[in-house]
Amino acid sequence: MNIGEYKQLASLIRDTDVYKVYDLTQLNQLNVSLTELHIHKSTSGHAHDAADEVYFFIDGVGTIEIDGEKFKVKPGDMITVPGGKFHKVYNEGDKDLNFWTVFEKYEGRGK
Repeated sequence: MNIGEYKQLASLIRDTDVYKVYDLTQLNQLNVSLTELHIHKSTSGHAHDAADEVYFFIDGVGTIEIDGEKFKVKPGDMITVPGGKFHKVYNEGDKDLNFWTVFEKYEGRGK
C-alpha cells in the first residue's frame, strides 16, 4: 500500500499548524499511523506506559528525542521506543518530516 492508498483508508485524526496525523485502525491489536510534521515544528512529546512504539521515517530530516537522548533521523531510519519512555520528534528540514508509527492500541487511541 502506498501513502495515497493509505490516506484513502485511514482517518485524519489531527490537522493543525504543527502536523497532520492519519490513523489506520483496521487491525485488532495494532494502530498504524502516518504523521506529516510541518517544517520547523515538533510534536508535543508523550509516553505510553503500556505500549511500545516503532517509528519508520520516510521523508524529510529531523531528530527524535527518547528520554532526553536525541537521535538524528532521515528517510529509511527505524527507531524503537519502549513503553514508558518519553519521546518527541523535531522537524529540522525545509519540508515536512513524514513518518509511520506502529503501536498497540490503547485507551484513547485506536480503541
